[in-house]
Amino acid sequence: MNKTDISVAMVLAAGFGKRMRPITNTIPKPLVPVAGRTMLDRTLDALVASGVTKAVVNMHYLGNQIASHCATRTDINCVISDERDAILETGGGTVKALPLLGDHPFVLVNADTFWIDFDEPTLNRMIEIFDPTQMDILLLLCRKSDATGHSGGSDFIVGEDHRLSRAQKEDPKGVIYAGAAIYAPSIFAGAEPQAHSLNVYFDKAIAAGRLYGHTLENGHWFTVGTPEGLAAVEEKLQALNQ
Repeated sequence: MNKTDISVAMVLAAGFGKRMRPITNTIPKPLVPVAGRTMLDRTLDALVASGVTKAVVNMHYLGNQIASHCATRTDINCVISDERDAILETGGGTVKALPLLGDHPFVLVNADTFWIDFDEPTLNRMIEIFDPTQMDILLLLCRKSDATGHSGGSDFIVGEDHRLSRAQKEDPKGVIYAGAAIYAPSIFAGAEPQAHSLNVYFDKAIAAGRLYGHTLENGHWFTVGTPEGLAAVEEKLQALNQ
């Protein structure tokens, strides 16, 4: 599949950001500035760099701010998926947005984590290698040594063929799910727009042998979990001249 065949993305931006309080009492977490640029803009920048032309952005908590901010972007067509009536979590929010995403594979990214590339855009490589005949989902993964702000354990084990299985949290061979993926819409067949996690589809794809991973090779991944963690992330960005 040529990368130009994937030009639409789902951007998850509806969460409450409770661990970031009091900062998120008045601003949604994706709009928290990190080293002078919001996390949402860093996410949208990565999409634009990889040729994505349309981003479906969901919103719930302080959603008007998300919608207003998206309207300032002139380099990508941002379409709002309004979840103000009910929070649908990552899975339900994506299912609700499917009519806006279309029938072709799409990128999915979290708006409250981001990464920087030192070379070719990582999403370019993911789009190039995504094969819907073999894959339902291709996840972006990250080694703990290439992450700042991550306080949890491992998420997945990568097999020799790049198929994924679940990891024990402290498995030294495990890698982190880095909040970006490519999905074949068929994985959502029969799903309802009700609150549930995308983990449902990870497990469904694992059971079918169709969950694959791509490990961040030449970049660094960031997650901002708390106000205290924000300083550490900004310090690392400064060290990387970013």
